[in-house]
Amino acid sequence: MKLDSAGLQILSRQECVALLASASIGRIVFTDRALPAVQPVNFVLDGENIVIRTGVGSKLAAATGDAIVAFEADEFDHAARTGWSVTTVGPARAVREPGEIERLSALPLRTWAPGDRDHYIVVRAEQITGRRLASGHDGRES
Repeated sequence: MKLDSAGLQILSRQECVALLASASIGRIVFTDRALPAVQPVNFVLDGENIVIRTGVGSKLAAATGDAIVAFEADEFDHAARTGWSVTTVGPARAVREPGEIERLSALPLRTWAPGDRDHYIVVRAEQITGRRLASGHDGRES
């Protein structure tokens, strides 16, 4: 098991993808008017691609078309002091091809927010990194 300088387990790409597949909420990081922006979203994986549904005129839809974005998902157990975090970086694109829209609409991705969310964004996860904090860490400094 590889550890980083903070003692966290470094996850393989396969472990990262499996953990992403187990999550339903993540955060997409994009640029909005030349400033960094973060927005929580529900998502689903399509292979290693992250699929998000949003409104056609949303700030997220406008900002992520053909842009490089980051995406992060995690899960933590505060009582057990365990958890994981996976971050991806890659290009985001708006899906415009009717056949692909039809295919993506069959994925188990239902929006939580009200309103029409029929605009699909796909993030290709070119870089995937992850860390896990395993049990046994008591939080005290050495």
